[in-house]
Amino acid sequence: MKVDPTPSSPSRNVAATFDLQGSPEQGRLDLSTPLGTVLAQAKWAPGKVALVTSQGETRFANLDELAREVLGESVPVAALFDWLRGRPWPGAPSTPTAAPAEKGFQQLGWVVSLAHFDEGLIAAKRDQAPTVTVRAKLDRQ
Repeated sequence: MKVDPTPSSPSRNVAATFDLQGSPEQGRLDLSTPLGTVLAQAKWAPGKVALVTSQGETRFANLDELAREVLGESVPVAALFDWLRGRPWPGAPSTPTAAPAEKGFQQLGWVVSLAHFDEGLIAAKRDQAPTVTVRAKLDRQ
């Protein structure tokens, strides 16, 4: 994830490997360093959203609050499940990108590029300041 600079903050890059399992209702997200060291594990189920780190467990009201705490920016985690499958999330309106050759869609203030989806690559960019770009390489097992 890359956050572009604003007048009040410098740019930030977060590089991590993540393993996302489950659904927006119940699941798990393991965050690891590029070398494989587990940094944190997020777990959620109806009525419970928690982040487990070496310092213990912290509870959150919802997935969006957890993402904001962990990543420093708001990222629509519920929508990511569908975006990573190459489709818009059914929980909000979406529109196809302006240029059909770009292959993608706009949703929740993000532009999701599927131009390299066949190669297992997805990019999502939020243009609202600060600009946030999330790139994912899918491990298709």
